[in-house]
Amino acid sequence: MAALHSNDVECTPKAATFHPSLWGDFFLTYKPPTAPQHAYMKERAELLKEEVREIIKGTNELPKILDLVVKLQRLGLDSHYETEIDEHLHFVYNSSYDVKDLNLVSQRFYLLRKNGYGVSSDEFLNFKDKEGNFAAADIESLLSLYNAAYLRTHDEKVLDEAIIFTRSHLEAALNSLESKLADEVSLSLQTPLFRRVRILETRNYIPIYENEPARNEAILEFAKLNFNLLQLLYCEELKTVTLWWKQLNVETNLSFIRDRIVEMHFWMAGACSEPKYSVSRVILTKMTAYITILDDIIDTYSTTEEGVLLAKAICRCNEDATELLPDYMKDFYRFLLKTFDSCEEELGPSKRYRVFYLKEMLKILVRAYSQEIQWRDEHYVPETIDKHLEISRVSVGAYQLACSSFVGMDDIITKEVLDWLLTYPELLKCFTTFVRLSNDIASTEREQTGGHHASTIQCYMLQHSTTTHDACEKIKELIEDSWKDMMKLCLTPTEQPKVVARTVVDFARTGDYMYKKTDAFTFSHTIKDMIELLYVEPILF
Repeated sequence: MAALHSNDVECTPKAATFHPSLWGDFFLTYKPPTAPQHAYMKERAELLKEEVREIIKGTNELPKILDLVVKLQRLGLDSHYETEIDEHLHFVYNSSYDVKDLNLVSQRFYLLRKNGYGVSSDEFLNFKDKEGNFAAADIESLLSLYNAAYLRTHDEKVLDEAIIFTRSHLEAALNSLESKLADEVSLSLQTPLFRRVRILETRNYIPIYENEPARNEAILEFAKLNFNLLQLLYCEELKTVTLWWKQLNVETNLSFIRDRIVEMHFWMAGACSEPKYSVSRVILTKMTAYITILDDIIDTYSTTEEGVLLAKAICRCNEDATELLPDYMKDFYRFLLKTFDSCEEELGPSKRYRVFYLKEMLKILVRAYSQEIQWRDEHYVPETIDKHLEISRVSVGAYQLACSSFVGMDDIITKEVLDWLLTYPELLKCFTTFVRLSNDIASTEREQTGGHHASTIQCYMLQHSTTTHDACEKIKELIEDSWKDMMKLCLTPTEQPKVVARTVVDFARTGDYMYKKTDAFTFSHTIKDMIELLYVEPILF
């Protein structure tokens, strides 16, 4: 057993200070200015959807197919044409192509691998010289290669080298590029295309596409309408969960809990953005709120004994367990039970059984919390980072949220799928490892100033007798390894529906966005402008 010095972690939790809510009750009454045109927009969107479908069907040249599919994905329209896109990708996979065209090879690799085709990265060896270095190419081709290389798995040295090579050349050329291309390069250097949150990419890309000389007007108009209709739906969902949140605060009198309900929905919309996932987003936002409350109570406000009692009550998950709790927790616990009941009502008679899985996932979480309470009080640091992750990747809450998203989905998610998710499969382990490491990089300095168990960073420092800086650099490498692990598993044949892996990767994208520069959930002013673009400001015609 390794122990921290007494000045590293304190046993007694300290009250944390969070900035006030940036939104308050704003979304209780707010409707985007497009709301009066809702019926017209919906009708017009249906007409345009079919017009765009004909455009997709009429595109039969490989380079044009690749360009069109990438644009549809970035514009947020691909979900309307899954059958047509699948047919196009099958055609692309089985068609011959110019193996000497770096831009074409990169786009083909990117789209096929992104959609689960096991294409080999060896084709990029053709673009290396006799000394093993990549040959210089035009900026558009280098950018395509850069974005394609981030769909790498382990032991793909050529893709690792491609990232280093293209990043260096793109950075060097950035200041000399014309503005449109410079913007694309700059965005990719910040976040490669594959890792961007899809709905945020849509909001950002529509104005870019609008300025393209070769834009298709029907596609552009449909993209704008599709986004504005989604925005109206998101605002209605926010009204629903904001009312629920206000009721929670009234009934439980937990006034000390930070109000981040808008940010919670924003995060969940990033992971499950499509209209058909409305129930999932509402359930997810409620679950995120409870996990946030649990984390705050156990980490910051409760004594050790109170935290353990709360965990025991949640594991029992019945009204009788209320008597275990101190008075200030009782109403909160009762509201948790009521929320489970409301989820059953939202799901309806045929799917209400799924709430069982919400309860089981929450039980798994509080067991991990209980272990971390013990770590904190004993000043314990696991001997290895792997042992730390056995508990800490569960306690980060990402497993519970990813699994909860499937509870609100349609019949493609069966009881067998939910049972499989409860086994904590490897894809979820890789994903939650990624989130835990990303969270620790973003928040370790803040969390270690008060009573808190050691993070993966402190664990690595003790295990390898290294500095904080070196530990953080190693953790960043492990984060990249997690991406590679997830990519490998997404390419591995499975009996599970495709939506499972796709949703887990979407959750990873949102985690990358939220923790890229700071803990944006805690310091939510850093994402305020993006929230305004997603919920408040429609795209103008």
